[in-house]
Amino acid sequence: MRRAYGHPSGGEHDTHDPSVTRTEAYTDAVFAIAATLLVLDLTTSSLGDVHSDGELWAALGALWPNLMSFGVSFVLLSGMWMIHLRQFRDIRTVDSTLLWLNNARLLFVVLIPFTTALTSEYNDYYAGRVLLPVDFFLVALFGHLSWRWAAARGGHLMTADAYAARAAGAAGGLAAVSCAAIAVAASPWIGSFAFFAFLLNAPLAALLQRGSRPGRDAGTTAG
Repeated sequence: MRRAYGHPSGGEHDTHDPSVTRTEAYTDAVFAIAATLLVLDLTTSSLGDVHSDGELWAALGALWPNLMSFGVSFVLLSGMWMIHLRQFRDIRTVDSTLLWLNNARLLFVVLIPFTTALTSEYNDYYAGRVLLPVDFFLVALFGHLSWRWAAARGGHLMTADAYAARAAGAAGGLAAVSCAAIAVAASPWIGSFAFFAFLLNAPLAALLQRGSRPGRDAGTTAG
């Protein structure tokens, strides 16, 4: 039997129990640490010996793959954190399954600085181009699975308002997973430019949400 950490049912009051706050704070901290560690790939030692302004600008220009990887990872990591923020705004309580799904997401969050460094240094190799998109795909996937689990069984871990609007949350998560999958598929050929697939996230989420409305209005269970 799975244990729910907090109020077993929402009743008429969808208050957030303390376990949700602690889980959210822990997750925020992991995201913040991962974002901070990204900058460690940018060090002045990478510039080599510099003896003039011209050499310094040339050395900085040579760092553009590192800067691009840093920028892409920071923006996408921020986007994944925003998804987490919206999810936990709508979570009423947590159970062991949700905690482990969230921990799985965080496992791949903390790997992002490492896979970003691989992309910067080994972009000429297949693994160097693919591992960062795969990492983000797994972060998005476990984030979506967390939402699906919270919405399952009649929204057993969600607030009543969030369950009523669950189609929007499910569409947003599925769109992120789909964009990440496109990035993985394209990365062997175009490297970090494959992350431009995430520009499709908003229109794809809107399309998926529009497609889910008939089922939602009919009262069917969605994630």
